[in-house]
Parts: sequence; structure tokens; C-alpha cells
Amino acid sequence: MTEQLHPLNQEEKPVVSIVIVCMNNLKNLYPCLESIRKYTHVSYECFVVAYLFSKENLEKVKHDFPWVKFIESNEIRGFSENNNLALRQAKGKYCFVQNDDTELRMPCIDKLVETIEKLPDKVALVSPKGLLGNGEIQYCGRAEHSRWHYFLGAFGLWSEKRANKRNPTHGIFKSYDIIGAYFLIKTNLFREIGWFDERYFFTPEDLAVSCELRKRGYECWVDADAEIIHYEGMTGKSMSPMQTATGPAGFVGAMMWRGGNNYLGYCLFTLLNLPYLCGQFIYHTLRANHRGEPNRYNMLAWKERNTLSVCFTRKTPKQVFIKFYERLKS
Repeated sequence: MTEQLHPLNQEEKPVVSIVIVCMNNLKNLYPCLESIRKYTHVSYECFVVAYLFSKENLEKVKHDFPWVKFIESNEIRGFSENNNLALRQAKGKYCFVQNDDTELRMPCIDKLVETIEKLPDKVALVSPKGLLGNGEIQYCGRAEHSRWHYFLGAFGLWSEKRANKRNPTHGIFKSYDIIGAYFLIKTNLFREIGWFDERYFFTPEDLAVSCELRKRGYECWVDADAEIIHYEGMTGKSMSPMQTATGPAGFVGAMMWRGGNNYLGYCLFTLLNLPYLCGQFIYHTLRANHRGEPNRYNMLAWKERNTLSVCFTRKTPKQVFIKFYERLKS
């Protein structure tokens, strides 16, 4: 790879601070960084939080991308904590948060900057249209995630996927919630709300951001003509052992948020979701014992068994993750 130069002079204040968290996965990171370099023309700084990187991988990526600011993260941290390591150093007018398994195929960041600067001051952030690797729309804005909707969803009476289909697929429009995998936000407002809420280890830190912004009178918008590719889910039916630890932690975080971050509310929403969780555990256990994909269904049943075991825990999502992560290492 030829040496790439940082597009920002040291004296300049960048327009955008790009923040990416990567867990020692160069297969994801390289296309992501190369696409940023190719398609982003506004002045920017780029942070990569190198989470639990091997020494060899860290040396390699630093050599190949000298214009990137790498922040080592060698302790157990969740999505919120890792992103905040970089966000607190951001100097840009805007922050663009993106997953490492994303790729630009157009000047997406430039388009979002152009859009947000034309919108009213009360607009805090703008998201692009997210496409899966097969071209299907993953997210183009997000429907309202009120606790009432989650209550209805527990009984199969509401579906976010169906609700999201009502959103436009082109143009600029107001959204309700955001997807944390890709969004541009005003840095001063992100700082004002305290960055990502670190109580949530993996989820729903993005919903917490949009909820806090709305409380303060700000709005979230979408530019559906700005596009980004997100390869999440494009591994088909694969299931990683790590998800047997992240799954329970994510469930506890989601129930905390839905329950208003008090234990009584947490228990109420856990009870509502218990029948579905039990059903999924039984279904995947049965599928694991028959033809098909026994390894995948064994893993899913393992994740759901772990989740059932912590349903009414008083542990934090991070503590739940560490509990099952330690088991994976033993």
C-alpha cells in the first residue's frame, strides 16, 4: 500500500471528527478506512479505537494508515465506552460515528455536512440511508421507540421493521430515533449530553442519545440521498460465540432503558419479554437437535440460556458481559 497523507493540516480545525471502534478485525477496518480516504473531501480527522488489538495488527494498521489517530483500548469496554475514548478528543465541528463494518461508495460524509448546515439550528444530527451489502435498505430513519411501542411489541402488536417501511427512501426528512452504526452529530451538542451513555454496554446507546436530544428540544433528521453500506447481517446465518456474552448484556441494557433505568421498570419489561425469550430458547434447542445448522442453533440456544439466567439480575450490562466472556476464555 502506498503511503497516505493525512488530509488535514495540523493548524486547521477539522470540519468532521470521524470515530470508529474496531475489535482487532482488519478485514473490516481496511475497506472502511480506504473508502473514507477516497470519498471524503471535507477536512477531517479520523480516530480508530483499537479494541483488544494484537501487537502485530496494531503495528500493521498504523504503518498502512499513518493519517489515522489510533487509540489503544486494552481493557474490557463496551461500544459506548470505546467510542467515548475518541469522542472526548474530537476537535471537529461535527462527529461522524460509524461502525468498522461500514463502507462509503459516495461522498456520504460531505453530503451530510452540506445537509445539516442548511437545516435549522435545532437539528442536532443527520443520518444517511444505510444499505446492506446486497443493496437492501437496512435503515432510512427509525420509527419512534416509546415504551408503549415496546409493550405492544412484546405481544406481537408492533414491529419496528414494519414501522420503518413508512419512511421515505429519498430526500431529507425528520426522523425520530437513530441507528448508532452511522450518524453525523454536532460535536458541541454531543458533548452537552455527555457523549454516549456508558451504562449501556452494547445497546441501546443510540436510542438513549436521540431520546436525550429530544428532551432538550433538538431534532434528528435523515438525508436519504446520502448512502453508506453496512455489512452487518451479511454473514448470513453465522453466529459468533462472542454473541453468547454480548446478547445477554444487550438484553439487560435494553430492559434497563425501556424500564426508565429503575429496577421495578426493568423487571416489568423483562416479564413482558420472558415468554418470547423462552419460546426462542425452546425453538433453537429443538432445531439444534435436528437437521439443518446444529452449530448455529446450539449457539443461539446458548445465548438465550445465558440471557434467561440473568433476566432479573441487578448486575450492570458490563458485569453481565464480563461474566459470560470469562466463561468463553476458560
